[in-house]
Amino acid sequence: MKTNAMRLLDSLKIDYRTHEYQWDEDHLDAIHAAESANLDPSRVYKTIVLEGSSKQLYVFVLPSNEEISFKKARQITGEKSIDLLKLSEIRKHTGYIRGGCSPLAMIKRYPAYIYELAQLEETIYVSAGMRGVQIEIEAEDLKSAIDGEWADFT
Repeated sequence: MKTNAMRLLDSLKIDYRTHEYQWDEDHLDAIHAAESANLDPSRVYKTIVLEGSSKQLYVFVLPSNEEISFKKARQITGEKSIDLLKLSEIRKHTGYIRGGCSPLAMIKRYPAYIYELAQLEETIYVSAGMRGVQIEIEAEDLKSAIDGEWADFT
């Protein structure tokens, strides 16, 4: 089954591979996804959506074993304050649910930032837009597909 993320990559003629795994409702985090798919957690990237005080949304893509620095996120975005988008708002703004939020093919294109060290990896993994499926993609291709920027925000 193709997800919107896969359809976007297909339309852009970007190569990718999918990796399926058994997901668990009690463990929807990216580290568990990496372990379940037998993938290196430092190469499995999670998608975090933040909302600035201006009400602008921002997408941050970072390794599953890293944490976002809200101070750095404020500096990057120029927001006075920034916080996680409420879980109850994720689907409305992205089209995705927790544990299956892809940086690709969201309902609307938001400013997106990819952890700069992703450039050093041959490929990285991001959610395919549904629980239980990861997309393996070259980091530069992901950056192009989401019109993202490299940044240090961990």
